[in-house]
Amino acid sequence: MPRALISVSDKRGIVQFARSLVELGWEIISTGGTGSALRAADLPVTLVQDVTGYPEILDGRVKTLHPAVHAALLARRDLREHLHILEQQNITPIDLVAVNLYPFQATIAKPDIPFEDALENIDIGGPSMLRSAAKNHEFVIPVVDPQDYPMVLDMLKQGVVPTAFRRELAAKVFAHTSDYDSAIARYLPIEENGLPSRLGGAFERMMTLRYGENPGQRAALYASEEPRGIRDMSQLHGKELSFNNLLDLDAAAWAASLWPVRPACVIVKHTTPCGVALGVTPEEAFTKALSTDPQSAFGGVVAFNTVVDRGAAEAMTGLFLEVVCAPSFHEEAVEVLATKKNLRVVELPVHRGERGLEAKQVRGGFLVQDRFIFDPSEEQWRIATNREPTEREWNDVRFAWAAVASVKSNAVLLAQDEVVIGIGAGQMSRVDATYLAIYKARQQNHEVRGSVLASDGFFPFADNVEEAAKAGVTAIVQPGGSIRDAEVVAAANDNGVAMVFTGQRQFRH
Repeated sequence: MPRALISVSDKRGIVQFARSLVELGWEIISTGGTGSALRAADLPVTLVQDVTGYPEILDGRVKTLHPAVHAALLARRDLREHLHILEQQNITPIDLVAVNLYPFQATIAKPDIPFEDALENIDIGGPSMLRSAAKNHEFVIPVVDPQDYPMVLDMLKQGVVPTAFRRELAAKVFAHTSDYDSAIARYLPIEENGLPSRLGGAFERMMTLRYGENPGQRAALYASEEPRGIRDMSQLHGKELSFNNLLDLDAAAWAASLWPVRPACVIVKHTTPCGVALGVTPEEAFTKALSTDPQSAFGGVVAFNTVVDRGAAEAMTGLFLEVVCAPSFHEEAVEVLATKKNLRVVELPVHRGERGLEAKQVRGGFLVQDRFIFDPSEEQWRIATNREPTEREWNDVRFAWAAVASVKSNAVLLAQDEVVIGIGAGQMSRVDATYLAIYKARQQNHEVRGSVLASDGFFPFADNVEEAAKAGVTAIVQPGGSIRDAEVVAAANDNGVAMVFTGQRQFRH
């Protein structure tokens, strides 16, 4: 009779998995909590302490760390001497391990968790059993992911679990334990600046891509368990996503998430917006965002911060788009968008304000920083000029400050009535970004007069203000902090322009 050792913290699907194993003629060995859950389901279970001949001790810290468990897992079935030793020691082999670990990451994510509670959620026996099973995967099936239960059962019913699949399960185990240990290693050190002394973690390949940024470059999408993000993506329609689609999709979805209440739409090309607007409905938000720069929107990626309904879907069908992304879609909206054969329709939940670290790769390493979180708070804001913004200007100042956060630096944009009308992105000179934003607005016949200008960094010289005022800009929002702030403010006062300093920089390289 084959034997399975089952000991899980995440008990999703475990009763049905164990029941199916019993029906296939397997004996189930289990530990305290899992054993109780299986016995409560009227399943025959042998407790680990009956296998080891030794009770659980130290409040359950020691229960599976025993030769009767690990020799049963590590013995090679193709070596006569290994089998002879098992027979001498009266140890029966274990053929499957289904184990997942104490929820350490979930525990430390709770606010104000006591250090002692964190320590007690460091699993020792679980990783040891998983690693033993994974090392000997040619003879022992290691299962760490509840989503793999159905496939394992299907193969057992067919009478064979192929070597390639066993190896894949083993790799998943080592990736999981590596990620688990990395989370502990990041948590334990006491760092003055809060940054870990070492970084590590497991990334699982979600999909292989046709090529990277350019043909000839191999590419794939890898995702981590934490923080939440691209792993939660689901594609509802269209051809496979490309490397560049995924970059634009991530940029667009994040940009749209900066407005938590009002329907927002962002259109992205090459990871920077070419259309941003708020609306009463998703359809209105898209129509206004498209008006920013319809020419650049061709072939773009569109993201919403809210559910896409039929009206919004119908509004998008007249434009060639690569991807439409939203937290959710009405069924009839998907039907409308599906009339575009190649259009990718993607659901991606909105995750706002999740703190943590983010990395940018450089050759041979990573630059790591706190994840940028847009701060709508106006506590640090101050009016720097003689004239205060009007109520209408204040509305656009707030909107423009959020919109410019997602634009590549150096970034300057113009906004009017909660619609971006001109964007100057990725310029080496800030005054060039100002020129470009004005030029793009005029190119689309937008009325610059009466608009608001937002800059992601301070103005180093007064020329930006002078050019903006000449074009008809009436209010400016920028971080401030230049050694020439007095000159910049004086230029604004001379031209009757209201200026707000936020005290925050929003670079995005």
